[in-house]
Amino acid sequence: MPEFLGKRYKLSTSENFDELMKALGVGLIVRKMGAAVSPVVEVTENNGEYTMKTQSTFKNQEIKFKLGEEFDEETPDGRKVKSVITLDGNKMTHVQKGDKETLIEREFTPTEMKAVMKVDDIVCTRVYKIEN
Repeated sequence: MPEFLGKRYKLSTSENFDELMKALGVGLIVRKMGAAVSPVVEVTENNGEYTMKTQSTFKNQEIKFKLGEEFDEETPDGRKVKSVITLDGNKMTHVQKGDKETLIEREFTPTEMKAVMKVDDIVCTRVYKIEN
């Protein structure tokens, strides 16, 4: 069982998030609200179905998925996309296909989760520290 399951990761640092949201066509007010919060992410698994919860004062999101199977997702900024998530060791790869394709690579270590998001030629890195 992956070590990161059931642990809570709180956003610690973020770079290029506003640029990434701009590239996705996210409006100014939603970008400002998104940049102001420090979400907490938790991944759990039950009988092969994964749940990823993202909680913040702005918006809570929960997605359920099976590895390698496409599913419908509504992103926190309201976009509707088709997503596929795969897992290789401690690295989770999340591909969102909508008006633009977004790639999110989440790498889990014993102390943090590093999420690297790519849209067009923009790379955003967000580091989440484990909560005790």
